Amino acid sequence: MTVTAPPPVAAAPPPPRARRSRWLAVTVMLLGGLGLTLFAAPLVSLLWRVPWADAATQLWSPQARDALQVSLMCSLCATALCLVLGVPVAWILTRTQLPGRSVLRAITTLPVVMPPVVGGVALLLAFGREGVFGRFLDETFGIRLAFSTHGVILAETFVAMPFLVLTVCGALQSADRQLEEAARTLGASPWTVFRRVTLPQIRPSLLSGAVLCWARALGEFGATITFAGNLPGTTQTLPLAVYVALEQSPEAAVVLSLLLLAVSLSILIGLRKQWAGGL
Repeated sequence: MTVTAPPPVAAAPPPPRARRSRWLAVTVMLLGGLGLTLFAAPLVSLLWRVPWADAATQLWSPQARDALQVSLMCSLCATALCLVLGVPVAWILTRTQLPGRSVLRAITTLPVVMPPVVGGVALLLAFGREGVFGRFLDETFGIRLAFSTHGVILAETFVAMPFLVLTVCGALQSADRQLEEAARTLGASPWTVFRRVTLPQIRPSLLSGAVLCWARALGEFGATITFAGNLPGTTQTLPLAVYVALEQSPEAAVVLSLLLLAVSLSILIGLRKQWAGGL
């Protein structure tokens, strides 16, 4: 007697919800891959085009050395100025009941979203030789900020200070106010309370804000070239040197760009615990 095998049972098609979920996952992966490619492609292209054999020569050229010296000096001075001015601004925005604090906060953060060239034009109209305050400084004290090294420092401070203010504001808002009140109850002066109680609590955020501030100042371009110009050895920073080198020596532009990229990457890696929870 011959036994006939039963015909194979066709697999049931996946339910519509499963098909939609699968297509959604595929779509998200494709779009995410395109987004990651958008970030990675320029960086890979930059590394691919670096003339490694001549990199040291390009970095030690007179133009690169002068631009690096101006950039380091101006960015460090701008960071110090941001610390001196930005911490009091953050304190006013978080610890006082000054009327119009929301307006002041908006004005303080405006340089973050303002086009840098617009910021340079505003600085020129305010502190240029014919500006609202620049004419007074020139006629009274003989101080000329526009198209000078001091102008570079002022432009970098203008665009970089909001990063410090926002970081310190967040730290002050999350600081333990009860410890400060206890110190005041024990007779500590306001300066002692800030130095011995508040400052230790906000020190990590203060350092992070200062580093971000320095990085933003180091990479500033638009406000600097508009307000301070592009004078080699005086106001030409590394980003401006890259802009000039693109026409005269593309290899030098690539090497200088790589230097700025390495600085930015080092800062992001060093601050990853503050801005990404240690990821």
